[in-house]
Amino acid sequence: MTATTSYSSRPDVVDAPFSRVCALTELEISGDTARYGGVIDPVWTIGSKLHGGTMVAASAAAAVARLRTAHPGLAEMFPVSASTDFLGAPDPGAVEFEVRIRKTGRQICLVDADLVQGGRPLVHSAFTFAHLEGTDPAYRREVVADMPPEPPAGAIGYEKDSPMGRLVNVAQGADVAIDPQWARFLSGEHGEPRLRLWIRPRDADASDPDVAAYFAMMAGDMSPPVPANLGHFGWAPTVQLTTYLRRRPAPGWLRVIATAQEIGERMFDEDQLVLDSTGAVVAQTRQLALIPLPR
Repeated sequence: MTATTSYSSRPDVVDAPFSRVCALTELEISGDTARYGGVIDPVWTIGSKLHGGTMVAASAAAAVARLRTAHPGLAEMFPVSASTDFLGAPDPGAVEFEVRIRKTGRQICLVDADLVQGGRPLVHSAFTFAHLEGTDPAYRREVVADMPPEPPAGAIGYEKDSPMGRLVNVAQGADVAIDPQWARFLSGEHGEPRLRLWIRPRDADASDPDVAAYFAMMAGDMSPPVPANLGHFGWAPTVQLTTYLRRRPAPGWLRVIATAQEIGERMFDEDQLVLDSTGAVVAQTRQLALIPLPR
């Protein structure tokens, strides 16, 4: 089955590929710190501010560039974990990254990266590098028995003039669709704090295995805040975000399943599981975020 939206002919697609998020220029290496320059286009935003998962992915690209330059023998390693703190809310446009290697080893490397704008570090990520999974797992819990690999006919696309598309500008740079059966808030109803959606990169982005992996890290932060199904709408600032990358994704759509353990008075947690078209676990995230303030 195919989604109701003809994604290949969408008129609102913006020529700002995700690969540009990961394309960095080395600016300076001074002591144990390297600086890189980059650009995150306005399309990679939620509302007016940069999308959190995109900033994690861009920071990961900077960390990879530094490790590969400083230690070519470790070039096969990739970020398998990122612990990210948001110190501020960067604007789209030019950004810099300050990267420091904290440890190197045959199995594990540790690299820190700060996203800097206006001379201020606004996003700090601590990356753990290792070798990505390359074989079938010994055990995998079944979680998507009724979620097809591609958006079915009833899935709701994020067109630019739709309620979701007007807020999630990322959908102008990637194909995104949400399951209305789980997203009860779209019809004005309440439901369980869980959501699921589909997302895929443009063909050019998917062809580069590194960019596809960064895209999967970004996708782990793509779900709307799950408290929306309980009537809590608005900006839900992330307190802390942890991202795991397990393997490189197979071509095609990624499936994102978002759930929560507890929705509190002030904060909530949200887990997002990212699976590729084969059903393999590609990425996982967990974040602690603030409940949106009442309108």
